[in-house]
Amino acid sequence: MLAQIALEAESTLTDRFQTTVPGPVRQALHLGKKDKIKYVIQSDGSVLMQRAETVDTDPVLDQFLLFLAVDMQRHPEKLQPLTASMRQSVASLVADVEFDLDAPLSDKDE
Repeated sequence: MLAQIALEAESTLTDRFQTTVPGPVRQALHLGKKDKIKYVIQSDGSVLMQRAETVDTDPVLDQFLLFLAVDMQRHPEKLQPLTASMRQSVASLVADVEFDLDAPLSDKDE
């Protein structure tokens, strides 16, 4: 059986609770300037540090979806089921629209 090798590294917190990520840790996580780090706190109190995956998000859409979620939580009585007439209205709006759900999204007009 192979022995598990662990590399230890330390850093110091500043008065503002900031620290420098040690070089061996940056190399192991393939971190560069401006990269984000994710911390996962385990039930035993240990903390895992991982490279955070960057996800491109739309801040306007994110704020709108947050607004909707909060509004639905505050006013659940205003939620209504989708009726058959609503479905028919939507179907008539897109009846002549052709689309391919498997086609890649593109920023360019074709």
